[in-house]
Amino acid sequence: MTVRTRFAPSPTGYLHIGGARTALFNYLFARHHGGRFILRIEDTDRERSTEEAIQAILQGLKWLQLEWDEGPYRQTDRLSVYREKTQWLLRQGKAYPCVCPPEVLEVKRREALKAKRKPAYDGTCRPKDGQDPSVLSEQLSAQGRSFAVRFLAPKTGTTAVEDKVKGRVVFENSELDDLILARSDGTPTYNFCVVVDDIDMGITHIIRGDDHLANTPRQILLYQALGCPLPEFAHVPLILGLDKARLSKRHGATSVMAYRDMGYLPEALVNYLVRLGWSHGDQEIFSCNELIEKFTLEEVGKSAGVFNAEKLLWLNSHYIRERRLPQLAQEVKPFILQRGYTPDSNNGWLERMVATLQPRAKTLVELVELAHFYLSDEIQIEEKAAKKFLKSEVREPLDELVQRLTALSDFTEQAIEQVFTEILEKRGLSLGSLAQPVRVALTGSTVSPGIYEVIAVLGKERTLKRLKKALDYIRSTAERS
Repeated sequence: MTVRTRFAPSPTGYLHIGGARTALFNYLFARHHGGRFILRIEDTDRERSTEEAIQAILQGLKWLQLEWDEGPYRQTDRLSVYREKTQWLLRQGKAYPCVCPPEVLEVKRREALKAKRKPAYDGTCRPKDGQDPSVLSEQLSAQGRSFAVRFLAPKTGTTAVEDKVKGRVVFENSELDDLILARSDGTPTYNFCVVVDDIDMGITHIIRGDDHLANTPRQILLYQALGCPLPEFAHVPLILGLDKARLSKRHGATSVMAYRDMGYLPEALVNYLVRLGWSHGDQEIFSCNELIEKFTLEEVGKSAGVFNAEKLLWLNSHYIRERRLPQLAQEVKPFILQRGYTPDSNNGWLERMVATLQPRAKTLVELVELAHFYLSDEIQIEEKAAKKFLKSEVREPLDELVQRLTALSDFTEQAIEQVFTEILEKRGLSLGSLAQPVRVALTGSTVSPGIYEVIAVLGKERTLKRLKKALDYIRSTAERS
């Protein structure tokens, strides 16, 4: 048997974190077994489905590098298939026409809720003994009356879900009402389309969130009515916020693309999402190949995963530190443009700049924020830092540094360090007593990468210009006092 899994989102919004994890689990399971991963867009809800949402979902999956093998199939392209299956069930006496007006059903639903009863269909149109559903539907059609089509569900016995994650879950058939397969305008409903699609597409394993578990017994009954074998089911736990409530916008960003825009790397988000509900010993960090090799449903837990933004940030910083410089330099370019800077056309210089900040940045956005003094022609020196470090006693060593750097032909870290060493030894100064004023002059603050790295990356012209400006500040301050 070839394993075939699917991700089947409804295009009513962006690709959210929960959906992305479902797609990831299906992708990894299919790849682990050498199978096929299918993408299906469940867009029969015409009012809420949009082309924009479809493109957002595709964009999110591509950014996460979850490449599908077939699709994207669209349910709206398969309406004739659903009509054919509906008619077949009517002819077989496994479905029946329902003429109950929607407003009447709504009143009954409210009354049931008010009486604290389950708002199930009361069976008004359910065929009585001896009635043939196919004849009833023909008579209604001949009269020009529209009708919905309901599934003729069994009222006795049980339906068991043999779940690969949750184990055996048993449902009483008396709790499962006659669900609508097609509305009176002919549009098919979710539960029916899902079953027809999964049968036609040969889906062998259905991996989805456990909020779908309640739908599963109804879908199993449809498989049986259509005379088709059941797939394997695996309902994975939901993702919760730190407050143990279901993950929502109030917990922060839930859109996959929002994390891209915040400067997260796709590998970091994939690695983090797979660990929300799945584990392999104590290992925290996995390559894509390792995930494919190790992923099994047996290691998916039964309890909900808790989304911890701090842990994701830590994981992202790890992936940034491990990134090859040419790739990281390319990935940071859009964020440089976004901040209004112009990326240097010299990729070598950009890589050198990124290398100095790579150990410090947790996101690509933060990397650009840290790089402001490299990317700006003019910098603003923090007033507190200037008062503390740009004092008259550093004027002479700074002046000598300007002269020595001006004369330096080999503007490398090693040569710059040698200049510093000679000035410090000559004047009996500690490194910090000169490096901190230089740091403030060049970066505007007291925190930066190593000072020799900063000077080498800034280059001679900008370094000297900023040091001279600092000297002017020291002189003017001395004159005012």
